[in-house]
Amino acid sequence: MLQKALPGESAQLLMAPTFRGNFPDQGEAVRAAVLVLLYPADSEIHLVLMKRNEYDGPHSGQVSFPGGAWEPDDLNLEQTAIRETREEIGVTDSIEILGALTPLHIPVSNFMVSPFVGWTDDTPKFHPDRSEVQYLIEVSLRELLEPAIRDSETLYHHGRTVEAPFYRVGKNKIWGATAMMLSEFLQLAARMR
Repeated sequence: MLQKALPGESAQLLMAPTFRGNFPDQGEAVRAAVLVLLYPADSEIHLVLMKRNEYDGPHSGQVSFPGGAWEPDDLNLEQTAIRETREEIGVTDSIEILGALTPLHIPVSNFMVSPFVGWTDDTPKFHPDRSEVQYLIEVSLRELLEPAIRDSETLYHHGRTVEAPFYRVGKNKIWGATAMMLSEFLQLAARMR
């Protein structure tokens, strides 16, 4: 699936808020990785997202892929994505990395995120870390490819009025960097239909 050219930034920008932030003098970005984990469930391909707990930080309460910052013991960012997935949502199954998506800078937290796509052969038994995760959101690829789940709203964010596109999955809104990475992934998935 990820052997051909990626849709890249143009696919990401389809779901970008009108203002992503301009934070000068941030220094070198923190390297991070997330995992788009695919698995079979109910005769379809699913993926999992998580609703983060509320905390004093820029990504409080948001829906995201499992992932986080690179640590010195990680051999590479691919390993970071797998380690963070295991820590945050408790997946113990073997994960095959299918490839990488286009890295994305998140200005509000100064993370340079490398998204990876992974596959596990069985429906995982999730054990989310309750200190980080409110709940998990499992959704089929078929549902994510439905145009009707795309929407947009006007928000007041970081002192500005922002038009923010999002994906609506149940009661959840997937927006910001996660929606941008998901947009690129879904363009690839649509090619494979």
